[in-house]
Amino acid sequence: MRFSATRPLDSSPFERHAMSPSSLLNDVMEAASIPYSTGSIMLLLVAAVVAGLARGFSGFGAALIFVPLASSVIGPKMAAPLLLVIDGIGAVGMVPGAFVKASKRAIALMALGALIGVPTGVFFLFRADPLIVRWGIVITIALFLLFLMSGRRFQGLDRTPVSLGVGLASGFFSGAAQIGGPPAVAYFLGVAMPAATTRANIVLYFAVSGLISATSYWLTGLLEARIFVLALLVGPPYALAIYAGSRAFGKTGDALFRRICFALIAIAVVLSLPVLDTYLR
Repeated sequence: MRFSATRPLDSSPFERHAMSPSSLLNDVMEAASIPYSTGSIMLLLVAAVVAGLARGFSGFGAALIFVPLASSVIGPKMAAPLLLVIDGIGAVGMVPGAFVKASKRAIALMALGALIGVPTGVFFLFRADPLIVRWGIVITIALFLLFLMSGRRFQGLDRTPVSLGVGLASGFFSGAAQIGGPPAVAYFLGVAMPAATTRANIVLYFAVSGLISATSYWLTGLLEARIFVLALLVGPPYALAIYAGSRAFGKTGDALFRRICFALIAIAVVLSLPVLDTYLR
């Protein structure tokens, strides 16, 4: 079943389908001109739940899971803004606790780099071939995973050029596809620190970069009305999944935390492959 683009003008959805939630959903989607199948919407919901669990537990991973799956259904120009909206609302409760534990100087330097990287990424989102953007993301994620698995570490978060460069790279991928996690996460995981501090750094940085992305998306018109209609559908389960993931974080040790983070990045590499689009639709 697919959502029709038109319907009779002389009938009200509430009169015709007062007792049918699925039919009412059809009418809402029709009114917003969102012609996606029921299966496509279900895929978005499943992706939102899994992404929310990863985000709540590790502080990142939502975009790595949600954007590739959602892009196979609605395209990256809608998937990235949709995640920005639901994550901005769903993850706000994680910020106060992260602010207390995070390395604020490093976050500030990375945010300066993101101020340049995010608008540049948004430009590429508008101008570049979406397939090229997605392959670039896949290759970048894979390279950062290999770096992490090699066991190499950074000496600290107080190196200004490194922090600025990581913020620039992370901001670019945030603007292009809301997948700014790999550079920032590799940076934070590459420094010897407790898992709680690592998670706090990730959460606070993405809160700041999210504000930068939201501004860029709004100025360029990417935050259109149908994004918010979809956000009403996938936002609540995403927020609940974040809460569940956050509760699970306190039950793991540092070593398990790092292994799960590595696994999330590896999953992202696989799910991001454009050759899987046929199977994900």
